[in-house]
Amino acid sequence: MKDDGVPDGAELARLIGMVATERDRQAYARLYSYFAPRLNAFLRKSGLPSNTAEEIAQEVMLSVWRKASYFDPARAGAATWIFTIARNLRIDHLRRIRTAAVGEDEQGEIETAPSGETLLLTAEREARVREALKTLSAEQATVLRLSFFSEKAHSEIARELGLPLGTVKSRVRLALGRLRVLLEGQS
Repeated sequence: MKDDGVPDGAELARLIGMVATERDRQAYARLYSYFAPRLNAFLRKSGLPSNTAEEIAQEVMLSVWRKASYFDPARAGAATWIFTIARNLRIDHLRRIRTAAVGEDEQGEIETAPSGETLLLTAEREARVREALKTLSAEQATVLRLSFFSEKAHSEIARELGLPLGTVKSRVRLALGRLRVLLEGQS
């Protein structure tokens, strides 16, 4: 657990493991109190009404309880796994709404795969981010990769790199600011 009381990736994985193997209600309660508000905010930011976001967040956490044994920390971090469940349930919800709005004879025509334009835009955005990452200092790029791609907590990064916590936080903040400037200039 990090110094500020927020569980790190290893702690979250351990809690999911306890739910999977022991059906530990206290571990689940900790997961719930940590993820439920974050899921709700994520779903609202994705455009869902507040009540729908809350319902889907509840459904996500119920899936975590039921499917904890499917979690594999070697494949993904706990947050990635849980937010993937949320994303999939959100997509399912939107598909149900779309299906209800479309006439029965048109239901087979609903496009479920991303369009070529969407794939192209995503690939271009990823390429821009990769190029922007190359412009960062080695120190900033390292802390960003550890923080976002390895899902490590700032305190964990500080221990791993032998740096003060404030230095890690500053490098992340400065790197994100630099990336924002670079990427906004390319839009």
